[in-house]
Amino acid sequence: MDRLILQKAAMYCAYQERTHEEVRQRLRQWNVWGEEADELIAELISQNYLNEERFAKSYAGGKFRVKGWGRRKIRQELQRRGLSEYSIGQGMNEIEDQAYAEELGSMLAKKKKQLELRETDRFKLKQKLARFAIGKGYESELVWKILEDIFGAS
Repeated sequence: MDRLILQKAAMYCAYQERTHEEVRQRLRQWNVWGEEADELIAELISQNYLNEERFAKSYAGGKFRVKGWGRRKIRQELQRRGLSEYSIGQGMNEIEDQAYAEELGSMLAKKKKQLELRETDRFKLKQKLARFAIGKGYESELVWKILEDIFGAS
């Protein structure tokens, strides 16, 4: 195993959380293939530079807090990146139900204020808000429940 490549890969992983597949792709760019790549990945895991559960937690929490993504979109993206169901589940546990509903409510209220300037029809406004939230990955049942709360109060 090439110590220089290991050191380079460790620095790559230390910079930000990575999935096994991201590291494998980077190793390919460095012309490291097959068994040698597997050994390097195993070494990175044993030295705790690479941890998919930690990646999932960081990714899910960050996308929810920073980008305002819903659980469906986050789960889909973690699956696309090839994480195990266990790691995905651990990542999804980072999002608390109360914070999730509050984030959706405040996001919809903010978007409602923006759209009300252009859209006067209540029905169309609700539809646009629902499409917006569902597009962000929120579950439609929760979206409609919160929209009823918002429009019931206004």
